[in-house]
Amino acid sequence: MSLTHIRPIFYEPLQVERVNIHLKNLSPSLKGIKLIQLSDFHCDGVHLSQNILDDVIQITRQENPDLIILTGDYITYRPQPIYPLIQSLKLLKSRLGTYAILGNHDLYHPLGKQIVTEALNSINITVLWNAIAMPLGEELPIIGLADYWSKAFNPEPLLSSIDPQIPRLVLSHNPDSAEILQQWRVDLQLSGHTHGGQIVIPGIGAVPMIIDQLRPYVPKFLHPYIPLWRECAYVIKKWQWSQGLHSVGDNFLYVNRGLGSYFPGRLFCPPELTLITLI
Repeated sequence: MSLTHIRPIFYEPLQVERVNIHLKNLSPSLKGIKLIQLSDFHCDGVHLSQNILDDVIQITRQENPDLIILTGDYITYRPQPIYPLIQSLKLLKSRLGTYAILGNHDLYHPLGKQIVTEALNSINITVLWNAIAMPLGEELPIIGLADYWSKAFNPEPLLSSIDPQIPRLVLSHNPDSAEILQQWRVDLQLSGHTHGGQIVIPGIGAVPMIIDQLRPYVPKFLHPYIPLWRECAYVIKKWQWSQGLHSVGDNFLYVNRGLGSYFPGRLFCPPELTLITLI
């Protein structure tokens, strides 16, 4: 049995991260706009606690955001669990609606993309797949990209079509994409995918980041005997971007720790609801 199918051992309560983001040339009419970002649900009956999901719905409704952003991985491998998930997601409320992108796990099943997209659309969640939306008006477009690992990832036509004087938000599930996106203006990229590393050593950092930093110093014959060695290298190349706000060239990237948890669970890396205020 794959480790990803084993129920997590360690659980932590949902944490709300409140972040103020300064956007250059932001229209005065948009200052103070509140966004909520949610990511990496992994609803499959194993990796997402219903209590966490209930807390997400309650807090989101209390915060009364202007816009809700979902940054992928609603399912793990089978698409059918999207149906019970949307029974909770349809309770999300915001002034301007909910916009979503897909993650790598939403694409693994041959019908995953279609089923997940149709399910989200059925509860009025707009899925952006290499598309631009303007719920905040033409002064702040939102660009939703195809997943970075998919053959459809192609940011150039979208980002080049926008006047470079206009600020923009970019939704891209995998934060590794930020390296490529440096070619264009990206005032704020919202990503997930990493789960924050799940296990964090206080004062040092996420365990996958530590493993990654040790790579050049560990003999190759030892690699098969080190837990998570291959898995960490597969998930993301830039583990220094595993959570929180980062500057990438002239752009900014925010990585949400997600809601779902793989085995062994989370330690000092709680599931996250991000409340972003644009200033």
